[in-house]
Amino acid sequence: MARLAGKVAIITGAARGQGEATARLFAAEGCSVVLTDILEEEGQAVAASIGNGARFCRHDISNEADWAKVVAEALSAFGKIDILVNNAAIPLFKPIEDTTRADLSRLFDVNGVGPFLGIKAVLPLMKQARKGSIVNISSINGLRGTTGMSAYDMCKWAVRGLTKTIALEGAAFNVRVNSVHPGAIDTPMLNPAADPDTSKLAKDLGIPFGRVGQSAEVAAASLFLASDEASYVSGAELAVDGAWSSGLGTNIQEIEDAAKA
Repeated sequence: MARLAGKVAIITGAARGQGEATARLFAAEGCSVVLTDILEEEGQAVAASIGNGARFCRHDISNEADWAKVVAEALSAFGKIDILVNNAAIPLFKPIEDTTRADLSRLFDVNGVGPFLGIKAVLPLMKQARKGSIVNISSINGLRGTTGMSAYDMCKWAVRGLTKTIALEGAAFNVRVNSVHPGAIDTPMLNPAADPDTSKLAKDLGIPFGRVGQSAEVAAASLFLASDEASYVSGAELAVDGAWSSGLGTNIQEIEDAAKA
């Protein structure tokens, strides 16, 4: 349990769900972690439960000044930054004709601008150290289209493209940049009522594995990409989706339902 021994990570959106699972797993593997979120009470509780190797920062990822504070906190507490996990995101379920300009701006500020600013904040330090790993949490929606989620999909495709470009810019400095593409994961975003039985949901969505994923499974993918085990992996796209993105899934049914409406 020391795959990240001696490393320091910043993990956004870490007060709950995938981000919390990632912070806990990284800490268990020997990593010092800076957890960030706008959910201050929950984030502080998670950091406190992890212990001395964790710090929490309240953080609006769309705010460049907030990113500077997070980087300063990481350097003050732990002296360096080896890993960035751009996990924080917000959803939007609206057809394009119902999506306002304000909706789009808010979504892109968080889901697109946020990861961009995070990379901008840590990349110079990683280049100087000539090592580092950036893990961008995109989505299965960054690999395909989804009916009624045009704005969200646009943001997640943007994260996918950003990953490719920064992988090239970081390559000469041994800075690796990869994207993880979760499918349906049992988080408050997908399952706000915390229903313990998600089998019907998986069936309705047409997930080949017959179940939704768990936050720990996304965290494990991020752990691999952040670790030295992935030392020659950069610019890669890792789907964690129970084979959902391997086929059309329910998209055909969604299109048929929309046509009947």
